[in-house]
Amino acid sequence: MHRPAFHARRGHLGRWGLTASVLTVTALALTGCGLQPATSYVPAVGPGSITPLDGAEGVNLTVTSKNYTEQLLLGKIAVLAGTAAGFDVTDLSNVPGSQPARELILSGQADVLWEYTGTAWLTYLGQTEVITNQNEMWQAVHDIDLTNGVTWGAPAPMNNTYALAVRSEAVAELGGITAMSELAALPVEDRTFCVEAEFNSRPDGMNPMLAHYGLERGAADSVPDSNIGVYDTGAIYSATNDGACNFGEVFTTDGRIDALDLTVLTDDLAFFPAYNVAPIFFTETLTAHPGLEKIFAAISPKLTDEVLRGMNRQVDVDGAEPADVAYTWMIDEGFITDPAA
Repeated sequence: MHRPAFHARRGHLGRWGLTASVLTVTALALTGCGLQPATSYVPAVGPGSITPLDGAEGVNLTVTSKNYTEQLLLGKIAVLAGTAAGFDVTDLSNVPGSQPARELILSGQADVLWEYTGTAWLTYLGQTEVITNQNEMWQAVHDIDLTNGVTWGAPAPMNNTYALAVRSEAVAELGGITAMSELAALPVEDRTFCVEAEFNSRPDGMNPMLAHYGLERGAADSVPDSNIGVYDTGAIYSATNDGACNFGEVFTTDGRIDALDLTVLTDDLAFFPAYNVAPIFFTETLTAHPGLEKIFAAISPKLTDEVLRGMNRQVDVDGAEPADVAYTWMIDEGFITDPAA
């Protein structure tokens, strides 16, 4: 099954009108004029567990990211890490679209980007096999991308893929459900779903997901069509929380999961492909400064689904600035310090 770039935030190329060539010109212009985007604000950084690398002083390190909340947070984390490591960091975060951001890495116009394994495997590398094992997926993209001049760093535990979530107060009413395999034991009237239009109609979306878990779309004794409501992506969270359905299609690191107190069901029969995030580097940069890989390898294990949900919530729900949220987290983890403290 082919599941390229499950949701628009992570890689629907058609959503963004900006082409890679236009972005390349923009990036060159920004670099050439010594300017950086308005989103390049980060607070001053002092060393913590990250200390200056030998040979980093006076060397430019360009960080890029895509232009949605989670990527802006990860981009700021990379900027802060690079700054603490002693580099002169250029912040090219907030790039509109997955492909343009990747082109910056491939061309060497950017040195670091946090990327998702599933996006690389299915969208950039054009593979059709779905890999649900997270370690196998990382190794597969790592091995192929080496030939493209890109090196994948250690993956984070966070896996921003699809999931089903239920309002927490309904878990007990639904027999204490915690895993998707338990859907088949529920009464038909409790098997109600809120999904987005794309996932509902894809040949590798709702219907095969149900089949994978022993259920049949349209069958009166399984999941009748009347049990499935189709919503805009953003409306699914509130519809699930309001009880319009018991199970809503969500993305596992979305801050609204915590804000609305939704419980994510475990994909215990492994239907959804792995979308772990990992730092990727322009290989020539890593060859010149191998200590970068160790710095990011220390950060990756701390980035869990729960951590990203919390940070995403602070930005999307509470209105905080991504740079401030990333800064506080990096200080709390001891990676950097506040030089004014």
